Amino acid sequence: MKDRTELLKKVRKIEIKSRGLTQQVFAGQYHSAFKGKGMTFSEVREYQYGDDVRAIDWNVTARFNHPYIKVHEEERELTVMLLIDVSGSGDYGTHVQLKKDLITEVAAVLSFSAIDNNDKIGVILFSDKVEKFIPPQKGRKHILRIIRELLEYRPENSGTDISESLRYLTNAIKKRCTAFLISDFRDAGYARSLQIANNKHDIVALHVFDRREKELPKVGLIRMKDNESGKVRWVDTGLKRVREAYAMKWRSHHDMMHEICKKSGVDLVELETGSDYVKPLIKLFKRRGN
Repeated sequence: MKDRTELLKKVRKIEIKSRGLTQQVFAGQYHSAFKGKGMTFSEVREYQYGDDVRAIDWNVTARFNHPYIKVHEEERELTVMLLIDVSGSGDYGTHVQLKKDLITEVAAVLSFSAIDNNDKIGVILFSDKVEKFIPPQKGRKHILRIIRELLEYRPENSGTDISESLRYLTNAIKKRCTAFLISDFRDAGYARSLQIANNKHDIVALHVFDRREKELPKVGLIRMKDNESGKVRWVDTGLKRVREAYAMKWRSHHDMMHEICKKSGVDLVELETGSDYVKPLIKLFKRRGN
């Protein structure tokens, strides 16, 4: 009972913070950034000077011997999907919070922004397999369920397979959606899957990382564990070459991730644990809203 009470307190705390940010900071910006991009057929009318000739309805034009065009309207209601990495590396964090805690907060903010825009929101939790699928729905009750899942879910596997989550999205969601891929991207070989998914949907990548993944402090001999593979090793951070090799590995992986997203036409946002995630998200919204 105590665990349940603590969980509800955490859910409520995240809801209050997320709601506040959604209403005070992101109001209107989310809508302009992610307004419906799908087009639904509205009517056929006579061609007017300046109309796009590609919109001509040739069947109706032939019937009346006068050019007519198809008029489409923008779909305002979106389906938003959160592809959330729940692999073992999410249990890492050296400053204020773990990566998985930041992921939960960001997911909550995006969820409340979506329902305030009258959008449906769904979730795919993934490790090196799809762990759980929550179909898109609307409403506060649905959002609170998502937050509870993120807080208490214990994945069956600890590895990461981004391609698997993207393939699942492509197969499960038939209508074009906006999908936020939230991960530390400790994976490789997902370039093709990302490109295919972004051709069908609108993908946004949110890269969550901790400052100690970029560089090692000079603190002597330390014990390091890979939470995904379970491997443990001792590392002498006092050696300059060790610290340089560590930093170089990060930069190489980081540059590869940016290149993959760029080639796939996917917006990428960097979110660091213990740092302000509001500014990077606002910057994303403004960039996409222009």
